[in-house]
Amino acid sequence: MCTLEKRGNIFFLTLTGAGDYDDDNEHRLGLPVISSLLSSLADVASQSTRGSVLITTARGKFFSNGFDLAWAQSAGPSSALHRLHQMVIAFKPVVAALLSLPMPTIAALPGHAAAAGLLLALSHDYVTMRGDRGVLYMSEVDLGLPLPDYFVAAFRAKIGSNSARRNILLRGMKVRGEEAVRMGIVESAHESAEAAVEAAVQMAEKLGERKWKGDVYAEIRMSLYPELCAVLGLAKVVPTAKL
Repeated sequence: MCTLEKRGNIFFLTLTGAGDYDDDNEHRLGLPVISSLLSSLADVASQSTRGSVLITTARGKFFSNGFDLAWAQSAGPSSALHRLHQMVIAFKPVVAALLSLPMPTIAALPGHAAAAGLLLALSHDYVTMRGDRGVLYMSEVDLGLPLPDYFVAAFRAKIGSNSARRNILLRGMKVRGEEAVRMGIVESAHESAEAAVEAAVQMAEKLGERKWKGDVYAEIRMSLYPELCAVLGLAKVVPTAKL
């Protein structure tokens, strides 16, 4: 699940896991977690003002290890793909909500971001990450799973290098912090989870000082990624923010 907290102009959306704090919680994106994310993002959008910024992070060693494959597989071979498809469909509005959110967005990764968890991170404007232990990883090629259309569009939009996309999507390359910076995937890599979050806060404070109009910011963002927004159904959507 997740929590939402506002400190000044900064919203903190934190993946907390299904229960009590657990360092090993992988923050799998099952249907309850996806629903919680959507609800929180709707709250952020409704409360946005000039100078608002969103930081998304997580407790423990993972940012998110992707969809809840254990839940899908627990239904048996005949229903596993159906459950996976449910999560694919349910997660699409989360990506759309982040792309249309009327404020700058930053993902601060305390650790691993894999599969749909990596897409969640890339759906933000900026990404900071832990450089020593966290990795970025798309597991689909190793698991033998095809990529949904909006995943492909997001990677084309957010990772400019053909070789970087090839290595991540076709080789299942696990990318650590400094390499992710060199590949242009993340903004910065840090020595600890706390440092990654602090870097995100510092960036958020500077961005918030600009006091941009949220609806204009969102419209410009969406104009940068026309293919992705078309797949998400956002091509003609202009979000509204409070002044």
